[in-house]
Amino acid sequence: MELLWKWLRHPEDIYHLLRFKMGGYRVVMPRMDPVSGGRGRMLRGPGGRGGHAVCIFYLVLRALDTIEDDMTISLDVKVPMLLEFHSYLYQPEWKYMESKEKHRQVLEDFPTISMEFRNLAKVYQDVISDICHKMGVGMAEFLEKKVDSQHEWDQYCHYVAGLVGIGLSRLFSASELEDPIVGQDTELANSMGLFLQKTNIIRDYLEDQQEGREFWPREVWSRYVKKLSDLAKPENIDMAVQCLNELITNALRHVPDVLTYLSRLKNQSVFNFCAIPQVMAIATLAACYNNKQVFRGVVKIRKGQAVTLMMDATNMQSVKAIMYQYVEEIYQKIPSTDPSSNKTQQIVASIRTMSLPGGPMASRHHYSPIYLSCAMLLAALSWQYLSTVSKAAEEYVQAGEN
Repeated sequence: MELLWKWLRHPEDIYHLLRFKMGGYRVVMPRMDPVSGGRGRMLRGPGGRGGHAVCIFYLVLRALDTIEDDMTISLDVKVPMLLEFHSYLYQPEWKYMESKEKHRQVLEDFPTISMEFRNLAKVYQDVISDICHKMGVGMAEFLEKKVDSQHEWDQYCHYVAGLVGIGLSRLFSASELEDPIVGQDTELANSMGLFLQKTNIIRDYLEDQQEGREFWPREVWSRYVKKLSDLAKPENIDMAVQCLNELITNALRHVPDVLTYLSRLKNQSVFNFCAIPQVMAIATLAACYNNKQVFRGVVKIRKGQAVTLMMDATNMQSVKAIMYQYVEEIYQKIPSTDPSSNKTQQIVASIRTMSLPGGPMASRHHYSPIYLSCAMLLAALSWQYLSTVSKAAEEYVQAGEN
């Protein structure tokens, strides 16, 4: 009955899920191309020009991330691997067969990936190699230290996600899909990554605790509890929610940059590629804000809601409307007694101002297949976050085929 009530309150989700199951998933789900040589499969990038480079960029970063995530690799082996990873791109035979991670195939088949990398134009190779070098150095730095200050939180998120945004932006400009300013303005591109990564970290508090990982900044949580794990204790739930709200407020500071970045994009496929993860993130933060469930389980946006967002985020007017909707939802939930309430209200007010429609609202119910042709969500700025959407999509694909 509770599930039925949710659907009745959100009829637009039913509409999009029906479209999804009746064939809409063919334009929403990523198209797959075989990697040359027939080994493995990869995602098609935005547009024709530069799309292949984006796919290779994703696979290379997936391999680097797999090394970082693999807790079975000792530090004396892992640190040199992270520092030297960018050089492996130019070593045709390099691969790693000892990983126990679920994505280990990208390391085992790395010669295929590196060959594709070396076949790219030099301008793309230079971007990918440079980002890999910087990211490997940053990952190695944070292997042996915890995130302490809010500055270090920004720094860590820059290494693992901001650099992805910067790299993608440079590829978009190098391919001439976008103007040079998109790749040159690294501050805005960095904010795109930070907003997604902070959303991941905030939402995944409990999962990370259960797996022995800590990414919430000590500077913040230490004002509420003695140990980060104490936030999950029932007796600390009020303090935990206040800590949560403070971090969400911190993450919302990146939204104005996100809106400015997206407003500069001209290519439709690039816009879809960049906008979809951002609207997913704001919806997730709205669901997490002032929500005790973050410390008791997993907070997820509804599957139908996810599909609706994927299909709506095709133009700037709609993205502004989505951002406005979810920051308004957050505003309505701000407790007057919350220590961060003033800061939260201030950032919400600034986002509201940027999100006000400049003219008639674009239709959010007419979808051209070309607008949806590049929903390659897993290759976007935060593949961990978007894997949830992929799983939801796969479930509905399977349901539609049965």
